[in-house]
Amino acid sequence: MRVVFMGTPEFAVPSLEQLIKDGHEVVGVFAQPDKPKGRGYKLAAPPVKEAALAHNIPVYQPTKMRDGEALSILQELNPEVIIVVAYGKILPKEILELPEKGCINVHGSLLPKYRGAGPIQWSVINGEKVTGVTTMYMGEGLDTGDMILKEETEIGENETYGELHDRLCHIGAHCLSETMKLIEAGTAPREVQDDSLSSYAPMLNKEIAKIDFHKSAEELHHLICGLSPWPVAYTYLDGTLLKIHRAVKANGKGQPGELIDKKKMIVACGEGALEFTEVQLAGSKRMAAADFLRGKQLPVGKILGVEAAE
Repeated sequence: MRVVFMGTPEFAVPSLEQLIKDGHEVVGVFAQPDKPKGRGYKLAAPPVKEAALAHNIPVYQPTKMRDGEALSILQELNPEVIIVVAYGKILPKEILELPEKGCINVHGSLLPKYRGAGPIQWSVINGEKVTGVTTMYMGEGLDTGDMILKEETEIGENETYGELHDRLCHIGAHCLSETMKLIEAGTAPREVQDDSLSSYAPMLNKEIAKIDFHKSAEELHHLICGLSPWPVAYTYLDGTLLKIHRAVKANGKGQPGELIDKKKMIVACGEGALEFTEVQLAGSKRMAAADFLRGKQLPVGKILGVEAAE
C-alpha cells in the first residue's frame, strides 16, 4: 500500500523498517524537527529521520500540523493510509480524514488502559504484570479510536522501562505488519473502546523521581524500574544526589531510609527493604553498587534521603 509514516523516537523505527520490509510503498516520513542535544547543543536528527534517509525516503519536519503546510504536503503525497507511531504531534481532523483507509496508530499499551504519552513507564510504575501493544484507527480524541489488534507480553519482575520499551517496539512492528494485512484485505476489525475501563498515562517529569522511603519496597521497586533509564529515581547520600538505576527486593527491617547491611546497599522502606544494585553519585559515572561500596564505606544505620542544608 501507499503509506505515509509519522514517528519520531527509537520506538517508532522498527515499525518503519517493517513497513519497508513488507513491501509497502513508503512515500514520505514525517518526524519532529531536529533538536539540540548533548553538551554542545548541536542539532541532532530524530531516529526516525535517520532511518528514513538511510532508505532514501523523503522526510518532512513541520513545526505545526494545523497551518495548512502539512496538509498540502500530504495531499500531494496522496497516501492510502497514514501510520502514526510515537510522532508526538496531534493531527487535525482534515489530516485524519485524508487517507482513504484511515490513520492507524501503534500504541504501547493494551488500550483502553494507559492512554497518553507515557504508557510503558506507567505500566511498570503501577506494577502491571502484563502489557502489550494496540493498533487502532485514529480519531480526534487522545488514544480513543476503535481498536484493530492487540499483542500481549508479560513484564519481568525486575524489567526496567528501557528493557520493556526495547521489546515492545518490536512487538509493535509485528502487530502493525499483521494490521496492514487486514487493512489491505478489507477485513480489519473495529472494536470500540470501553471508556469506563480507561486510564491515563501522562508524560513523566523529574518530580516523580524522588524516592520516599516511607512507601513500601514493592512500590519503590516498581518506581525505580519504571524510571530507568529516564528520568531515574534518586535519593540523597550525605546531602549529595544519588541516582538509583536498578534495585531488587530484599529482606530486613529498620526505619525508612536506613542502611541495614554491612556488605550490600540494602535500605529499609516503610514496608520491606530494597537492595540497590546499580547507582550513580552526582558527578560520577554509573556503577554497580558493589563497586561503589568498595570506594565508599557506608556504616549500618546511616539514613538516606536527607538533602544538604541550604
